[in-house]
Amino acid sequence: MVWIVKLGRATRLHHTEKSLICNRMNELEALGRVYFELLEQQQFEEHLLDYTVMEQTRPILDKMSQVNNSGVTVFDMFRKEHVYTSYNFADLFGYDMDAISEQGNAYFDAKVHPDDFMQLMRNGIDIMRFYFQLPPAERSQYKMVSEYRVLGKDDNYVRVIEQHQPLELDAKGNVWLTLGVIDISPDQEDFQSIKSQVFNYTTGQVVSAYTDTENVPSLSKREVEVLQFVKNGLLSKEISNKLSISVHTVNTHRQRILEKLGANNSMEATTFAAKLGLIK
Repeated sequence: MVWIVKLGRATRLHHTEKSLICNRMNELEALGRVYFELLEQQQFEEHLLDYTVMEQTRPILDKMSQVNNSGVTVFDMFRKEHVYTSYNFADLFGYDMDAISEQGNAYFDAKVHPDDFMQLMRNGIDIMRFYFQLPPAERSQYKMVSEYRVLGKDDNYVRVIEQHQPLELDAKGNVWLTLGVIDISPDQEDFQSIKSQVFNYTTGQVVSAYTDTENVPSLSKREVEVLQFVKNGLLSKEISNKLSISVHTVNTHRQRILEKLGANNSMEATTFAAKLGLIK
């Protein structure tokens, strides 16, 4: 057996658990390499970056966090660090603002629920690939919305909703500064997976957050059957009769499908699943 310290708690682990943790750490390390390799694809010229924009934007961000009671951050893709963090993370989540200043990204990463962190990294990689294939003129039109869990006050995990989008592009069209706005979700029920979606807020078009086929979510055979019937316009009662299962079971499948696909409703789920080739 081995002991690890995680989020301030000592935990004794069996060798099987140790192996799982090692595998997770190896995968996280691999994802981290991919993430930073993608960041390096953007070729910045420092003399073209006008940081006075932050001096002009800071009062607006301060007001946004105050009026909306939201946590607000700005991430610098050139420096690869947060260059703005709203003061109210201390009030919202009990975070140590001095530690945030000293540790930066590592502090925020450590607060994400470990079961959600890896998928968030995958989705972050996917959204960067999506942005980089867009014409520069369209990059500011999209935002990513995710629901996941973070450690809040009293060492309890809370479900949050984060909106993430480009704030400033450089003169060459690189995504330079990105804006993150995080709120505590009104829905604090337990859930098994994070939700992520990307949409064009000028047109309302929703696109799948899964642009990498290796990260396509897996639906069970029964879930695929249920979703295909949903796409064909059948109601839960009709699907129940078709599959000889209860309506409650059908609705449970439908909820799990939404969670796995990161969709808000059945229409989004069928659209995403069709794009991913999960249903016809």
